[in-house]
Amino acid sequence: MFGTFGRIVCLPFAALLRWMYSITGSYGVAIILFSLVITLVMFPFQMKSKRSMVRMGRLSGKQAELQKQYAKNQQKYQEELTKLYQEEGINPMGGCLWSLLPMFILVPLYSIIRQPITYFMGLGTDVCSTLRETAASLGYAADSVSAAYEEINLANFISRNWSSFEGTPGLIQMDYNFLGVDLSAMPQQALKGFTPAMIGLVLIPILAAGMQYIQTIVISKSNGQSQEQQASMKMMNLMMPLMTIWICFIMPAALGVYWIANSVWGMIRESVLGKFYTNKLNAEEDEREAKREAARKLRMEEAKKRAAEQREQESQRPKKPQKPKSGEKKVSTNEAGRIGERPYARGRSYQADRYEEKE
Repeated sequence: MFGTFGRIVCLPFAALLRWMYSITGSYGVAIILFSLVITLVMFPFQMKSKRSMVRMGRLSGKQAELQKQYAKNQQKYQEELTKLYQEEGINPMGGCLWSLLPMFILVPLYSIIRQPITYFMGLGTDVCSTLRETAASLGYAADSVSAAYEEINLANFISRNWSSFEGTPGLIQMDYNFLGVDLSAMPQQALKGFTPAMIGLVLIPILAAGMQYIQTIVISKSNGQSQEQQASMKMMNLMMPLMTIWICFIMPAALGVYWIANSVWGMIRESVLGKFYTNKLNAEEDEREAKREAARKLRMEEAKKRAAEQREQESQRPKKPQKPKSGEKKVSTNEAGRIGERPYARGRSYQADRYEEKE
């Protein structure tokens, strides 16, 4: 991040990290507490994301049925899936947006770690130039380090030769030693010349990748994802730790410490929110089921009541008088009109002498 805008974005994070460092006196502990505060601040935003993810996980069974039903028609499958999400009030993108927030925290933190004199201490370019000149007179070689990480190396050099820089307004002595590891160093330096002292330095990216992988498993389980969904996400779950180990290997170890701490706090957050929303959604479903059952019983009672009223009305209705039964058997039309073997041959008004000449 460069320029005025980058400085403005970094200022609040730098102030928080500087305050943590002033309290603890340890750069590593300050980063861990910094990640905890960031987790707590982002907790309300993550709640919305977690609720959406848990609800989507609970629909995994219905989603699998739709996928089997419309396996040969992906367009119809997407339409039915969208309809299902709308019925359940789920926004599939709602959980993704808030999950990207940690990345926006990582970018300014990287600048603060990489340029401690500019952002962490808040000193200007003129002061930095003066400090370089003084350090050069003491044997510091700025050309021997990468330009991107020159400031963090300068701050480390100043810390080791503090007596020559003490009294400079705004300058802070940085203690990068944490559990025997130099947090200003990069693990990739072990490739140039590995020593036993670098074991902890190399372990940081490995631990960061391991914590990242465990966090993905915790997230999947707390979201209530099915075995099929977890299997489909297996490749992505492996890609994130691989990316983590690469980033933490080529950047200062301080960033790796933040990554580890952030993963630990993230696992705790996901477990708590997953359990909370699972219980809450179970209670909501039980309440809806109880309402449906009450409505069903009410309909049954109303149907029984209507049937009883109908029976009572029929019992009070006057009965129609029955016609007296005749003892004679009514002769059917075909028998009355039969002539020989021909039924209906004779009409009702048949007169045998109708066409005879009358005298």
